[in-house]
Amino acid sequence: MTPARHHTRSTSRRTRTSRVTSAKEQSPHSATTRSGIAVPFGLTVALVLLLFVPRVHANTTLTISFGGTALALFLWQANILARAKRNRIVHSLKVVLRPQHYVQAAVQLSVFLYWGWYWRPVYDHASLLLAQLLFAYAFDMLLAWSRRAQYTVGFGPFPIIFSTNLFLWFRDDWFFLQFLMIAVGFLGKEYVRWLREGRYVHIFNPSAFSLGLFSLVLIATSSTHLTWGEEIATTLSLAPHIYLFLFLAGLIVMYCFEITLVAGVAAMMLFGLSAVYAAATGVPYFIDSEIPTAVFLGLHLLVTDPSTSPRTQLGKILFGMIYGLGVFWLYALLGSLGVPTFYDKLLAVPLLNLSVRWIDRLVAVVQLNRAVSILNGQLIHSNTNVPHIAVWVVMFIAMTALGATDGRHRGDSVPFWDRACLEGRRNACTQLLQIEASYCADASAWSCNELGRHYVDGKIVQADKELALEFFGRACELRFQPACLNLLTRTSTFQADPKSLDLRLLLREGGPNLLDMPEDKLQIRACEHAWDFACGEDLQ
Repeated sequence: MTPARHHTRSTSRRTRTSRVTSAKEQSPHSATTRSGIAVPFGLTVALVLLLFVPRVHANTTLTISFGGTALALFLWQANILARAKRNRIVHSLKVVLRPQHYVQAAVQLSVFLYWGWYWRPVYDHASLLLAQLLFAYAFDMLLAWSRRAQYTVGFGPFPIIFSTNLFLWFRDDWFFLQFLMIAVGFLGKEYVRWLREGRYVHIFNPSAFSLGLFSLVLIATSSTHLTWGEEIATTLSLAPHIYLFLFLAGLIVMYCFEITLVAGVAAMMLFGLSAVYAAATGVPYFIDSEIPTAVFLGLHLLVTDPSTSPRTQLGKILFGMIYGLGVFWLYALLGSLGVPTFYDKLLAVPLLNLSVRWIDRLVAVVQLNRAVSILNGQLIHSNTNVPHIAVWVVMFIAMTALGATDGRHRGDSVPFWDRACLEGRRNACTQLLQIEASYCADASAWSCNELGRHYVDGKIVQADKELALEFFGRACELRFQPACLNLLTRTSTFQADPKSLDLRLLLREGGPNLLDMPEDKLQIRACEHAWDFACGEDLQ
């Protein structure tokens, strides 16, 4: 009788515990509202009202994109409503506010606000961002009600939309593809699932799934120009101290959700690999940084989704290591294929999500080792996240002191790459051409003339007289006299030191142009960047 009473008492305690746990999950952040079918209708009406926003109204393609999307949502709602009446289904909303959604959304919003203060297109994008949020909520509700009666509503779509737009958005004339990309992300979350830890869960981070898939399509079709992808990847650095800002914002996410090991280990892996490459070749791996700004952002706000990453601490370490290796390898691969390298961080995450179950199995096998089991037991102690954060803080300070974050980096110096090219350093000539092409596109006459010279002599790039004339012509239009002489002679190439206007571009260190910098400070900065002509002489 005693064992029976003990079993009954134990069962009773488990039942009470289960009830308490369930109550904690729903309260105070959950509630249920019935007859929610009117909600997606209201969201779609709000999307229609955005047609009257000047930016949308003035662009025929945008107008069609918004109108067509709204019409599709209305038709879908009509179908669901008809089915509900026929089958007597009551569609309901269950409100659940999860911290991982609203905290991450708040951090992502802070990035938009800070970045947009220094790059205006971000603020101009606000109405299109709102349209995506309205569409995401309506689409997600209708998708859920197509399969079941209840939809769990919260802040879930916010981090999906925000993280997608922190890395890629389509230009206005192709914006209908942005709605399609959002839809693909939610479809992947709903349908692409596997059994993990006894539950069917989505495999991919929703935003990373759609970003990765569309990146492959854009690469395969050479259609990157349809997006703002390259501008997004490069303009984050226009905001001063952007690494410090992202680091501080990331600390919030790390503290709340214990993803420090993923982000921190990935950053350490990239920094270490970059350092080894630089020591072996004499040139930086990522041109003007040890970890590109957009990759640093991805470490904190793209790869760290707790739902699609390992649960164990050892698994998180492996996850972060593989992400660092993946980005490092993809950067080289994409560069060798002539593909924009900003896709590296976008393609890595879906591949990493697919590795989660493999990592879980590997961790389970490794933990059979007693020493590893003891170490992992120490890692999962309830207070270890704070020490992990402390280690990451020290690491970031060290990276900053070594010039790997904000501030001057040797890759910011054009003379550095010129000398490295002359010395035959690995990929230095390719990087020099890429840097000069970037500055030429920004209206640096000196850079355009240098590109023309390269295409005339054919030493570091295949000779192309017609392309050389185009660069000389652009430089001449910008009133760079040697370029005008090069246009006239066509037999020899004239050159000169950069003018003051050129230096205001060439010395910006990835930040805004130095339009307001006094000439004396500009000269000091030019000397610091190894422009020998500026050391001890007045700029012309």
